[in-house]
Amino acid sequence: MISIIQKRLKRYSARNTIEEEQAIKEIMQEVALYGLWRSKFFEIAAFQGGTSLRILHKLPRFSEDLDFMLKETNVNFNWSPYLSSLQTTFEEFGLYSEILPKGSMDKRIRQAVIKDNSIANQLDLSIGSGDRRRKLKIKLEIDVEPPKYSTYQYSFLDFPLDYEVCHQDLPSNFALKIHAILCRGFLKGRDWYDFNWYIKQNIFPNLEHLESALKQFGPWSGDDQLSVDIGWLETVLLEKVSLINWNDAKEDVQRFLPPVELESLILWSARFFSSKIATLVQNSPIKVT
Repeated sequence: MISIIQKRLKRYSARNTIEEEQAIKEIMQEVALYGLWRSKFFEIAAFQGGTSLRILHKLPRFSEDLDFMLKETNVNFNWSPYLSSLQTTFEEFGLYSEILPKGSMDKRIRQAVIKDNSIANQLDLSIGSGDRRRKLKIKLEIDVEPPKYSTYQYSFLDFPLDYEVCHQDLPSNFALKIHAILCRGFLKGRDWYDFNWYIKQNIFPNLEHLESALKQFGPWSGDDQLSVDIGWLETVLLEKVSLINWNDAKEDVQRFLPPVELESLILWSARFFSSKIATLVQNSPIKVT
């Protein structure tokens, strides 16, 4: 079955070690999604985040982790039974990986990790030529107490075999991206790249879902008086844009982008993203008065 992976890798036409590693990780992500589907994981959980945009909607940047959310709160969620099925799936495709729960199990975000060096060694890839013990890592994260009012969709995928995933729709996913922009304790240029991508797709965020997330975690947590509308959102986003060091933001994102995307980073500035926020306001189904 390793031949299926080898054939898939050729489609990437990786030009260097970085692109080769990103391609292999993305292939591993897709095998992981297939394994999770086999375990009935998507009956209780939904795929979300940057990797879902990459795999389901062709977002033109690489994304490292697999992010999920439970459809309903369950603080007793445990990765272990799903990881057992995942291990079996990987072995069926010739991948002998370590797949383990990670960290404390009493946190809202539960993590697991896939570590693998078998694929690089079997396919004699350049990423395995330096230290053959070096392992590729993919992190899985799931929110076991998700904010309310998300909307879900289902999509069929066909690699490594046919299967179906449940995932957040784009307005709900956009809402959580905006939550990350407003509440993350450090700068992540990838957040702003994705923000721009949503704007270009004419996606408007699920404001109910965003408000629920803001009340749950971040500077506005516990603020029952918070009311998120487009006017409020415009104000806080413009304030955030004015505080960003855009050179740092560009430096963070560039290693995740193909060469064709890099030149446009020269435009990144407070003025550029203020114009994107203006477009977001124009796309609002309810106009500011």
